[in-house]
Amino acid sequence: MALRSVLDSARDALRGDLILPGDESFEAARRPWNLAIEQHPAAVAVPVDVDDLRTLLQAARDAGATLSVQPTGHGAEGDLADAVVVRMAAFDELSVDLGSGVVRVGSGVRWGAVVEALEGTGWAAPAGTSPVVAVAGYTLGGGHSWFSRTAGLGSDNLRAAWVLRSDGTHERVDDDSDPELMWALRGAGGIVGIVTALEIDLVPTPALWGTELTFEAADAGSVMRAVRDLSAEAPASLNVFVSSMRMPDAPQLPEEIRGRSFLTVQALSTAGAADDLIERVRAAGTVRREVSGATSPKTVAASSGEPTEPTPGKGVSAALSSLDDATIDDLFRFRELPEQWPIMGIDIRMLGGALNEPRRAGFATLQGVGWLLHALVPVFPGVPSEPGEASMAGFREVLARVAAPQTVPTFLGPGETRERCGDPASIDRLRDVRAAADPESLIHEGRLPR
Repeated sequence: MALRSVLDSARDALRGDLILPGDESFEAARRPWNLAIEQHPAAVAVPVDVDDLRTLLQAARDAGATLSVQPTGHGAEGDLADAVVVRMAAFDELSVDLGSGVVRVGSGVRWGAVVEALEGTGWAAPAGTSPVVAVAGYTLGGGHSWFSRTAGLGSDNLRAAWVLRSDGTHERVDDDSDPELMWALRGAGGIVGIVTALEIDLVPTPALWGTELTFEAADAGSVMRAVRDLSAEAPASLNVFVSSMRMPDAPQLPEEIRGRSFLTVQALSTAGAADDLIERVRAAGTVRREVSGATSPKTVAASSGEPTEPTPGKGVSAALSSLDDATIDDLFRFRELPEQWPIMGIDIRMLGGALNEPRRAGFATLQGVGWLLHALVPVFPGVPSEPGEASMAGFREVLARVAAPQTVPTFLGPGETRERCGDPASIDRLRDVRAAADPESLIHEGRLPR
């Protein structure tokens, strides 16, 4: 049957909404979180329950279409012709078992709600840096967080999932009932079934301590070396992010940061104060600003500086096997070149710890990877895109020599596939799991190349 005819019939059968091209709200509904990415789906569905999802599966079957689940629009990868984007806002269950340290969340729940619910409990969520990202998309895509050295990837903490299979069966799945599907859900989640809820381990944080040290850009190399040296002996309880910022000379920015470059080191310890470990970093340059002391997951989430509304932006990520002196020198020399002005921020995350010893089998892994980097290129109206594209290409080139063989799916950029996240055997295994779970290919394949 013709796609539009099938979708018109499905709209009549749904309790929720099905927004079609030509509807007044379609242009806003189709947009992903990153407004720099264009996607043109056949429709946008907002189901209210599992029966609505079953109706959508049947519509996809009748029309030869696919369903692409995007709880909040994060992680969009581009054009979705003949696909129905599915928003999961109505799946908003949130229940916490403090005794066992487990949270159950619906696939429409955002991390901010979980963080808020845990404040003051001595538990933290293995959440990403942005509180507005959906728990499901983050966890099923691997997910690297402030607590990943302590507790592993977000996907490592996935205990169970409630999955609607393409045949309409809706059930709880765990490692005992379907280990192959769980392996795929941990990193490639949304392409093997529609996940309606997740059961996730929490992170014990009886003594959470943090510090933020800001240095001048001139100290970047020596400070980064100190952080690199710290990584060799840092306990798994210590998580470290480094941020290199180059602010534009824009009148809307505060005077103290306008047109300036600086380096910030943020450390978060789940085992209380770590001043003795951080001292060598502190001594590697002149500290212009320091904030240290007991903290909480809510405070950490609030300090992320992540956008809270959809916004355009581009970026490029790199996973590194190592970070030697030559690479540090090359990176910051590249960073300071006048023509690299499009890169506003470079985020550098220390890996290791629990990431090297995953508790559960999953497609997503950063085992053996040393560092995870991301360069941010904001998109401004009227500003040509070519300089930003050139800067991102240069960023990749500078780091190519020490690039790791795999990265995590949530750090893939537009046009990149899951082949960057696993070896050929893992990709073949993933295809086999997908074929068994969705033999009719009713669920969009996402970043898994055919």
